[in-house]
Amino acid sequence: MKPAVVDVKLFCGLIYHDMEILHQATKYMTRAFGPIDQESDIFPFDHTEYYKSEMGDNLIRKFISFEEMIPPNKLASTKCKTIEIEKKLAEQQNDSYNRKINIDPGYLELGKLVLASTKNYSHRIYLDKGIYAEITLQYEHNKFKFLRWTYPDYYDPIALAFFEQVRNIYKQQISK
Repeated sequence: MKPAVVDVKLFCGLIYHDMEILHQATKYMTRAFGPIDQESDIFPFDHTEYYKSEMGDNLIRKFISFEEMIPPNKLASTKCKTIEIEKKLAEQQNDSYNRKINIDPGYLELGKLVLASTKNYSHRIYLDKGIYAEITLQYEHNKFKFLRWTYPDYYDPIALAFFEQVRNIYKQQISK
């Protein structure tokens, strides 16, 4: 007998500098993934300059989660959809930057947080359609713990508070 797969809690990490772009991206994401049920506070994305050349200065980080849960095997197609949204928003703008927003989907379950990426690395596992996944945070001893490859903005206190809230929502959803 095949074990049942439990749906997981979809979230997206957003990096941007223009509130109008965030508003437009949110409209596209809610059409694709359903209503948002939780939003983090915003905080500066200043742990790296990785996106500076394609997105500019003074970048902001925010996380959102969605009411509707997904099967974990939908992460690759979800990442492909967020890439489409990013491209659509970039085409609508007329400035010197290639990218207007970075949208990184992932999912949360009780024991871990998984993040999708287009970049392969030693700790990432190939999913499908050019998409990889990594465990970014583990939940142990009643708190999220980061791993040696976890991006610093994922263990910022604002991010960790958000993931705790989303985990509580998820616990309620799966107990029904």
